[in-house]
Amino acid sequence: MELDATALLAAFFAYKVVLPLLGGFYAHFLRPGKDLTKYGQWAVVTGATDGIGKALCFEFAKKGLDVFLISRTESKLADVEAELKAKHPTREFRHLAVDYAGGFDAGKQAAVRAALADLDVGVLANNVGMSYPFTKYYHELTDAECAGLVALNTESTLFMTKIALGDESGGMIARKRGAIVNTSSAAGTQISPLLAGYSAAKGGVVAFSKSLHHELAREGVAVQVQTPLWVTTKLAKIRKATLTVPSPATYAKAAVAAIGYGAESSPFWAHDLQLAVMDLLPTALAVKIASDMHHSIRKRGMKKEAEKKKSG
Repeated sequence: MELDATALLAAFFAYKVVLPLLGGFYAHFLRPGKDLTKYGQWAVVTGATDGIGKALCFEFAKKGLDVFLISRTESKLADVEAELKAKHPTREFRHLAVDYAGGFDAGKQAAVRAALADLDVGVLANNVGMSYPFTKYYHELTDAECAGLVALNTESTLFMTKIALGDESGGMIARKRGAIVNTSSAAGTQISPLLAGYSAAKGGVVAFSKSLHHELAREGVAVQVQTPLWVTTKLAKIRKATLTVPSPATYAKAAVAAIGYGAESSPFWAHDLQLAVMDLLPTALAVKIASDMHHSIRKRGMKKEAEKKKSG
C-alpha cells in the first residue's frame, strides 16, 4: 500500500509539475514561430502607439507583414508609422485614428470596415485596453472608469473581431485563413481583489477568445487569448524591466512567436511560470498573496493621489 501511494504521488507530481515544465521549456525556448504571412499579408493592431501595441507593430513588420495601426491620436499614429517606415522600408504601413472610449459605435465600425476593405488581413491583434489608475475597491471607481473598462477592453475586442472575420462574402471567414490574438491579462484568469472590474472585463475577453477558438477551428481561423502579468508600460506604470517584468519589445517577441499555438497562452516564460506556481497553490493562499499585493499598491496610490491634490 505504501508503494502504491508513493507511485501515485510520483505520477501526480510528474503530471502536475514535470510535464508542464518540460512543455513550457519547449514552447518558450525551442518551438519555432509560425509563418504569419500564411494567414495573410496585413496585421491590424489596436492600441498601436504605445507599449505592447507599438512593439507588436515592429515585431509583425520584422516577420514580413504589412501593418495597419489603430489608436486614438492621429499625431502619435503618424509618428509611429514614420518610425516603422524608417526601420522597415520594404513594408507598407497605414493607420486610422479611432477612439474606442465611449463605445465603438456604428460610425466608428463603418470607418474601420472601409479602411480595411481592400486589405488581405491575416492577423488581428486586439491590444487596446485600460486598467485602474491603481488598485481600488470596485465601489471607488467612477462611472466613467467602469464604462471605459468595458468599452476599451471588451467591446472593442468583440467588434474588431467581427469586422476582421467578415462573412462568406469577405474577410477571414471567406478566405478560410487568419489569426486573431486578443491581449487579456492574468487578472482575467485569476481571482483579483481590488481589480474586480478590470478582472471582469479581461475575463470576458478570455471566455470569448477560448470559445471562438473552438468555434472557428474548422474555418481555418486561429484565435488565441494572451494573458500577461506585468510589462513595463504606461498602463502598468512600471518603468524598469526585470527578469519577471519584460519590456514591451521583449514581450512582443514572445507574443508573436506564440500566435497559432492553442487557445490560451501566457507567452513570456516568467509569466507562464508564475501562473503555473499560482495554480498549484491552495486557492486561499493564492488569493491572500494577490490581495496583500493589491492592498499595498492601493496604499501607495492613495498616498500619491493625496499628495497630488495637496500640491495642486
